[in-house]
Amino acid sequence: MKKLALLFAGLSLFVATGCNDDDDNDNEMEYPLVGVWQPLKEVVTTVEVGEEPVSDLITYTDCQKDSRWRFNTEAAGKRTEWGEIGTTPQCAITSDRNFTYTYDKSAKTVIVKYQGIVEPSNGKIITLNDATLNIAFREETQDPTVYKTRTFTMKRIPQ
Repeated sequence: MKKLALLFAGLSLFVATGCNDDDDNDNEMEYPLVGVWQPLKEVVTTVEVGEEPVSDLITYTDCQKDSRWRFNTEAAGKRTEWGEIGTTPQCAITSDRNFTYTYDKSAKTVIVKYQGIVEPSNGKIITLNDATLNIAFREETQDPTVYKTRTFTMKRIPQ
């Protein structure tokens, strides 16, 4: 009977302290946003209290698809936007902004603070995997009865 009790205790201890590969993946997943992302499109949804939401799809041009969002491991990044400028449109950088960010993995929220801008952009991760990032940012409006959300769809670019 003592051998059976010892065997049961040993098995219980083994199960309780068994190998768990989550610890190995935590270091890789500590900053799952880390990488370079190419925006493909965005959807702007406007909600007016008491009305049906209205969504507008913005499909990016080839020039706009040259834009990049870089999330670094130091919780800092850079957003470079490309667009067509000039009377004979040429593709060029239209905006180049540094930012810091805080990512709450469990709540799937991202707070992005652009350099020189007081108000942070509060985002919600809709989809995040090895190839795709869908991130929604709520925008403040002058009218408290109107809410806007800007959702970006991006793909990961190999570094």
